[in-house]
Amino acid sequence: MGVLKRFEQRLEGLVNGTFAKVFKSEVQPVEIAGALQRECDNNATIWNRDRTVVPNDFVVELSAPDHERLSPYAGQLGDELSGMVRDYAKQQRYTFMGSVKVHLEKAEDLDTGLYRVRSRTLAASSSQPPPPDGRPGGVPPMPGGSPRPAPPAWGPGGAPPPPDGAPGPMAANQVRRWIEINGTRHQIARSTLVLGRSTEADVRIDDPGVSRKHCEIRTGPTVTVQDLGSTNGIVVDGQRTTHATLRDGSRIVVGSTTIIYRQAEG
Repeated sequence: MGVLKRFEQRLEGLVNGTFAKVFKSEVQPVEIAGALQRECDNNATIWNRDRTVVPNDFVVELSAPDHERLSPYAGQLGDELSGMVRDYAKQQRYTFMGSVKVHLEKAEDLDTGLYRVRSRTLAASSSQPPPPDGRPGGVPPMPGGSPRPAPPAWGPGGAPPPPDGAPGPMAANQVRRWIEINGTRHQIARSTLVLGRSTEADVRIDDPGVSRKHCEIRTGPTVTVQDLGSTNGIVVDGQRTTHATLRDGSRIVVGSTTIIYRQAEG
């Protein structure tokens, strides 16, 4: 059973169904949980062959109406979301620098149903909240007090090479990848796959809401989708974004077209 499904089932038993009434708003717990998973994936830092560190302190910013609706349950919801993050990290073999915490905050600039996630990697002794600009921070110092170097920029692919020449966790010869559009399967057999309305795109989508070169799927140790400056943007698993990590079953919406990303071993 998947991490998100287990999370949903745990919520069903809380407060005698109170959550079911509260979460009739546009913001759903599973959407927040999925966003926290993506935040881990997008900010994972490889320290060595056996250790990939991800953020452990998260702030979920909600609109004023959603925050007012959820704040009475913030403690229980934060505990459940923290447990979900720990379960997901165990599944992905991620590690933390300290305890996992999820906080809910009100953001006056957000409309009902919209949310924003900020994260930070905090050492066990630290309790500072994430920085307001949302950038990952709080990387602990090296022994002796000198600051630890910032993780390198990996280039257009957005993913680092495997350490010490080791094969990546999603090597191309071990995983089959494809997308499904309106029931048609398109194999992903190269490192990049451009989707758009143009005949020059690798996969052409006949949709007036799709730009000529709308977005690009990139493969590597992780698989990501990147908006290519399209007019209408992309929505991944219910969240509007310009860049996101994909997992099996991820849904990418461009214009009025839904693209399902699939992968399988063997």
